[in-house]
Parts: sequence; C-alpha cells; structure tokens
Amino acid sequence: MVNAIRKEEKDKNYLQMLDYPVHLWMEKEIKSVANVTRADVREFLDLAAAIPIRPQVEEFALADANRALCELKEQRIRGAKVLRIGD
Repeated sequence: MVNAIRKEEKDKNYLQMLDYPVHLWMEKEIKSVANVTRADVREFLDLAAAIPIRPQVEEFALADANRALCELKEQRIRGAKVLRIGD
C-alpha cells in the first residue's frame, strides 16, 4: 500500500499532531491480487504458518449484521468481522 501525505504549509499544524507509530506505521494488512500464482500462495501460507501468523476473526450471524456494522463504524474492531450466512 502506498500512502501520500501532503506537506503544504496549510497542513503543517495537522501533520505535527500525528503520532506516526500509532496513526501510520502500525498498519497491518494482507491483501490478495489477481496475478498471484498458486506457488506464490503456497509459499506465503508456508511462511505464515512458520512465523506463525494467526488471524483474528469475529463471526456474526447474518441477523447480527447491524451490530457488526455499528462496531465497524465505532472502530471497535480487532481483526476481521465475518458475516455467517446459514448454519
């Protein structure tokens, strides 16, 4: 991911209020892309298991979708929120 921060005089006060470790450098995401090969995925999964990377997932029944959305809106999120459809 690429982030750009304007460094214009009008932004100076706001930029000085940023806590870089908290606001910018603590981002952690895993994303997939369309041109990944099966070998790439296998290599990544083997590496993730060796580290080990353990995803944090919270499941919600579809009936609780509004609660999940409210938690996202209120930034009460850790890991991924997943809606479970069916049993």
